[in-house]
Order: sequence, then C-alpha cells, then structure tokens
Amino acid sequence: MDTIPELISSPLLWIALVVVYTLKQGIHFVPQNRGYVIYTLGKYDKTLSAGLNFIVPFIQKVAADRDLKEQTLDISSQSAITKDNITLTIDGILFMKVTDAGAATNNVNDYKVAVTQLAMTTMRNAIGSMELDECFQSRDMINANILRSMTEATAPWGVMVTRYEIKDITPPQSIREDMEKQMTAEREKRSVILTAEGVKTAAITEAEGLKRARVLDAEAAKAEQVLAAEASRESQILNATGKAEAIRLVAEADATALATVGSAAVTAEGRSAVTLTLAQDAIAAHQAIAADSTVVLTDGNTGENIANTVAQAIAVSSSLKLPGLDA
Repeated sequence: MDTIPELISSPLLWIALVVVYTLKQGIHFVPQNRGYVIYTLGKYDKTLSAGLNFIVPFIQKVAADRDLKEQTLDISSQSAITKDNITLTIDGILFMKVTDAGAATNNVNDYKVAVTQLAMTTMRNAIGSMELDECFQSRDMINANILRSMTEATAPWGVMVTRYEIKDITPPQSIREDMEKQMTAEREKRSVILTAEGVKTAAITEAEGLKRARVLDAEAAKAEQVLAAEASRESQILNATGKAEAIRLVAEADATALATVGSAAVTAEGRSAVTLTLAQDAIAAHQAIAADSTVVLTDGNTGENIANTVAQAIAVSSSLKLPGLDA
C-alpha cells in the first residue's frame, strides 16, 4: 500500500507524463479533406494538410478544424418583393466548399452563417429586379445571378459557392388563383386555335382534293376528245379510202363493160343485139313514165316517137363498121 503514494510522488512518473502529453500535443494525424488551422503564439501560421504533421507544443496550437468537402446549406423560406410589387415566398439550396481553411477562420466569424445570410440577401435583390412572370420563367437566370454575386463576395472568406438552386417560389393565394384562371384561359385559347387550325387544314385539303379531281376530270375529258377526234379522223380517212376504191372499181367495171360491149358491137350480131336492146330500153322508159303518172299527156304521136327512137338506135348501131369491111 505504501508503493502507490511513493509512485505518485516519484519525479520520474511526472516527467514521463509531461513527455507523453507534450508528444501528444506536437503530433497530429489530419484526416483526408480536413484542414487544421495552426496559430503560433496567437497568430495564424499555417494550415496542416492530410497526413502526419508536427507542431511545437505549447507554442503552436490547432485553432480550427475545417471540413474541405463540398457542403450543402438549406436556405429557409423568406419573403421577397418583385419589381411589380408582388410578395413571393422563396426557398433554395446552396452548394459550397472551403478552399482556404485559414481565410475561413480568420476573415469571417462563422462562414456558414455568413454564406447563408448573403444568399438570402442576394436572392431578395435578384427577385426585386424582376417582374412576377420573369421570376417563374427565368429561374436559371436568377440562379446564375445569385451564384455570380456570391462567388465574388465569398472569395475573401476562403469559401467557393459551386451552385445555387431555387427550390420553390410561392406567390400569394390571390395571385395563384389569378394564375390558374389565366392558365385555364390559355389552355382554352390554345384548344380553340388548334381546332380552328384543324378545320382550316381539313378545308384546304378538301379544296385541294376537289381541285385535283377537277383537273384530272378535265384532263380525262380532253384526252377522250383527242381520242374521239383521232378515231373520227381515222374513220373518215377509211370511208374516203373505201369510197375512192369503190368508185375506182365501178369505173373499172364500167370501162370493162363498155369495152366488152364495144367489142361485140362491131360485129353483125352485136349490132343486132344493140338495136334490140336500145328498142327495149326505149319502150321500157315510156312504160315507166306511164306507170309513174295517172295521167299521161301526149301529142298523139307516141307510137311515131317510139319508132323514131328505134330508128335512131339502129342508125347509131349501123354507123359502126365491122373490122375489115367497107361501110
């Protein structure tokens, strides 16, 4: 029991404890993506990077431990007034990372609070320079403006804002009702326009079809007329050719008959036959005249006329000479 008080009162034990504590204060294992801010006698000296690091105990100390990974900050809902005096409730989210642990410790008291407040102020300024419709239609432009302004402002703090996004824009209830009515009216307007355009397109298509049909009908009629004209022309040519051929054949037949009659008429028997034929034809002609009329007017010399006709026929036949004979 006496050994414990003796051990506690031993100078070697206290020296060993002091040495261990001193070593612990001078050796630091820095994790990945962390930054230890080192002060020397109360003044910023350096930032320890990841790995094994040594500092001078009691003279140097770790003043801050900064997270160097990208962080997200939720920007709570806040009111902002647009250029046309409409109050909107807006919330967003911000992405940032510490690029300089020493600046984030020495140049700003609490960089997260400072960045959050700056984001809220910048967002109100951006909304105040735009009208209500622009706020809903230009979210990307608002985000870009806020990001650009915050990047410039946070550079001295050793903080880089990588992205800013507006999560929601909430207008007052009365404005929401008006917007819903406007959207309903716009949808009805688009529906009416689309219906009208459909009717117009259908009418144009139908008119084009009718026009095309009439053109095709006219072309068909024209082609039919051309074919009919060609057929008529061909028919007339064939008829004329047939008539010409018939006339030629009749003429040839008459010429052959006359040649045959002429050849027979130069003989004694032929002259007798011609005389008989002429007499018969004359008598038949007078009979035909008498048959066509109910009353026949004569000068009383009908028989004499017939005899004269027969005599004339005999004289004509007698004027023909037989070949090789004198008259």
